Amino acid sequence: MKRIWGAVGAAAMLAAGPVAARASDDCPVARPADGDLTAFAGRYFPAANDAATDALILCLGHPDPAVRDDFAFALWSAGLRGKHLQPDGMRHAAQRLTAILAAPDGAAPADKAGFRRPFAALALSEVARADRIEPFLTEAELHDLAATGATYLRGVTDYRGFVAGEGWRHGIAHGADLAMQLALNPRLARADADLLLGAIAAQVAPRGPHAYVHGEARRLARPLLFLAKRADIDDAAWAAWFQALHPGDTPRWKAPYASAEGLAAVHNSSAFGDAVYVAASESQDPQVRRLAPLAAGLLKALP
Repeated sequence: MKRIWGAVGAAAMLAAGPVAARASDDCPVARPADGDLTAFAGRYFPAANDAATDALILCLGHPDPAVRDDFAFALWSAGLRGKHLQPDGMRHAAQRLTAILAAPDGAAPADKAGFRRPFAALALSEVARADRIEPFLTEAELHDLAATGATYLRGVTDYRGFVAGEGWRHGIAHGADLAMQLALNPRLARADADLLLGAIAAQVAPRGPHAYVHGEARRLARPLLFLAKRADIDDAAWAAWFQALHPGDTPRWKAPYASAEGLAAVHNSSAFGDAVYVAASESQDPQVRRLAPLAAGLLKALP
């Protein structure tokens, strides 16, 4: 940690001005005394080298939600939305964040608490948003980002959302946020859209007894609704996608009210169907509205 902190350099710290909290091993970036993260972002990011960016990424895995959510991610978001981090810096950050996502849930020694990966996904959603607004990624880089997002979302096994005293992990929702930013990108290829659709489908009603209670179904529905705007996904493809979500010939669906896994499958599928149906029915976009009867069909098919 001393090596990383030393590499942050005096420039970044001079830009920070007076600080209210000292840096620590878990977060080597000190917070501004006045709490103004918007102004701080305008000083921190222009003065930051790659090591300083790495230091802030480390803070995204902090066990304290006041550091992780209220400081590290808030600063990251302010920096990218304020356009203070240049494309080369965002590419470097994307590489670091992708490496974090590549590890299985809880596998990395530094992520025993399970915060680093979901917040890496959320941080990557800001990179995807930045490219959507002002494209800087090549087609190959955008494809890689879509593949990274789809692989992460499909592979989430830690379904914890909010835990009192610990704050949010919310891996499914954060993965869906990354998928949403990608779905909004007009440069996204159809093949990449299919990757995202496959990942969403995998998490609508995942194996196991976990029932979503922190808005995950609604978050999963958001990228789907934006992907529905695409002209290259026809009605037959959408019908097939929803049909694959219908109850199948598996133990949890044969007697869904006799097991925790079956109950969770019904609950999660119903919540997703409701979210899509309501949003699609209220949309003024005919491309999106075509999902409403398909969502209704899913709801009718549930036991």
